[in-house]
Amino acid sequence: YENAIAERVNGILKDEFYLDQTFDSVQHAKRATKSAINLYNQIRLHVSLDYKTPNMVYLKTA
Repeated sequence: YENAIAERVNGILKDEFYLDQTFDSVQHAKRATKSAINLYNQIRLHVSLDYKTPNMVYLKTA
């Protein structure tokens, strides 16, 4: 089950944030990945979280 969740997140990062491309450098890839993860956690609304971001849910329970 845990692997299925990880695969789903990887698929979203590749499909929605275009991380399946070839980058010019490792630094460019790292910047793109960091940006995508930030958008995923802070901006992208999640149906499974009742249309909230992971960050909103985390801050509410912290």
